[in-house]
Amino acid sequence: MRDIDQSAEVSPREMRVQRSYGYVGPADLVGLVSSQGVGQAVGSLAQLLAWVSGRDVAELAEPFTFVIDLSGCLRLAPRRSEHVVCAGGERVLGAGEIGFERRAEAWAVAQVSNQSTGYCPDLQSWGAVAAAIDKIGLARPAGFTQAVVFRRCTECGELNVVREEFFVCVFCESDLPAEWNISAGD
Repeated sequence: MRDIDQSAEVSPREMRVQRSYGYVGPADLVGLVSSQGVGQAVGSLAQLLAWVSGRDVAELAEPFTFVIDLSGCLRLAPRRSEHVVCAGGERVLGAGEIGFERRAEAWAVAQVSNQSTGYCPDLQSWGAVAAAIDKIGLARPAGFTQAVVFRRCTECGELNVVREEFFVCVFCESDLPAEWNISAGD
């Protein structure tokens, strides 16, 4: 895990393009959206503290599901919640898992990833994630503590997680593109 950088700021390079991501996961999970609600909007430290106070010790030991909605607000849900449910079925600026820890008298982001196979956000989504965390006023890492690289195979159309910079489709063994290429068909 990277150390928390108390002075990390979102650089203009990180914020240069705010791409939004549509849901690309299994269609049957979209049906859960109306029945399960949306993730808790957390736009301030007070809102985070109120939400965290409702979690038990075991739940706080794990990362939570998160999305950054189109307004730039962090939305949280318990781990193993579907990202599409947390987002209310809407497009997002970022998605993944986030973990918090209490340090001295303050809360901080201990870990954060872009691990969401429902949205497959590119690594450049970090700018939106960092800005949402900064808005709350939390210390945070300088980047994703676990960065996941997603690509769609141009031959068979399957979604892939690229591991160890091996850009080959696990389904058909075709080469995967170097650039992010996943969209929700829009």
